[in-house]
Amino acid sequence: MADIKSLIAEFEKVALNPAKSAAELKKETGKKLIGMFPYHLPEEIVYAAGMLPVGMWGGQTEIKLSNKYLQSFCCSMIKANFEMGMNKTYQKVLDGVVMAAYCDTLKCICEDWKVAVTDMPLIAMYYPQNRKIAAAIDYMGAEFKKAQEQLEAIAGKKVTEADLEAAWEVYEAYRAESRKFVKLVAKMPKTLNATVRHLVIKAAWFMDKKVYTEKLAALNAAIEAAPAEEFNGKKVLVEGIMVEPIALLDAFVENDVCIIGDDLSHQSRMFRIEGRKEGTVYEKMAYRIADAYADPLLLDEKKEHGKELIDMVKEYGADGVVVCAMKFCDPEEYDYPIFKEELEAANIPVLYMEIEQQMESVGQYKTRIQAFAETLA
Repeated sequence: MADIKSLIAEFEKVALNPAKSAAELKKETGKKLIGMFPYHLPEEIVYAAGMLPVGMWGGQTEIKLSNKYLQSFCCSMIKANFEMGMNKTYQKVLDGVVMAAYCDTLKCICEDWKVAVTDMPLIAMYYPQNRKIAAAIDYMGAEFKKAQEQLEAIAGKKVTEADLEAAWEVYEAYRAESRKFVKLVAKMPKTLNATVRHLVIKAAWFMDKKVYTEKLAALNAAIEAAPAEEFNGKKVLVEGIMVEPIALLDAFVENDVCIIGDDLSHQSRMFRIEGRKEGTVYEKMAYRIADAYADPLLLDEKKEHGKELIDMVKEYGADGVVVCAMKFCDPEEYDYPIFKEELEAANIPVLYMEIEQQMESVGQYKTRIQAFAETLA
């Protein structure tokens, strides 16, 4: 248990202080850092270029400058990212930014950034909606190649096929250990409570993925060797873009509710797809997007999100689903009515909470989580 606690403490230190962690990462490695806007971006190319990708998932900051460009009904996470680009917060550590236009807000940001944040190079990417056909794979490969050329200019280095293959292997190992970790939460739901689980996964966004994977593998091995914990509380799945601030996660812990699994863009959606073995690295990265399923940010003509959540509830033995909808996130909001009906038809309790990063208090959310926990059988 001592090893488990010390390993967790390392992850917590990184995840609780993103700005400091990024600055230390840059100083310790001597490598350039590239910010990765959500979601599904070619981190492998950044890594292959000898730089390190770090997550850009917004944060609690006062919105002032970005209101000149964005409407009040834009997603708070993206608005916070834009604010921190305009007020020079990101310029302290980042050498560039990669962004993909998944939603209406991101489409605007891709252009606004070029005007409002002129001292931070932007690499904009555009993925096809119909992403599974052969032409889409070719198109995404061309987008990756274009991004690689821009990243090479920042890095001052040419990326070889061997560099890409090595980076791909690093990331496949990271994704495999991450998938293992989220399954191991069921063995130690007290130690790996909602807050700890979140911080362990979040730390990956601010560490060298190879170093992170080594530490996560050590944690996974320690958990596997430890005895299982008894847990008499409730188990839920969480769905959405992300679950923050930390006070919100603490509300789950305080009410003896374990987040036994997730369908979050910030977490499992980023690593639940195992890469294909055949093809070039460009093709394998494209197929990871093509093979993604039940993701509101990607076209899902079959509307499989509800089925996926029902299957996950059965797999993880969850008592219910908590939807943490990022306020004004249109893709998530459009999906919710559909899978809500499907979950209710399957007699799965659902709690819907609309959250935003700039909220000053989580008091009402604590009350709602407590009430929901009390209703679960």
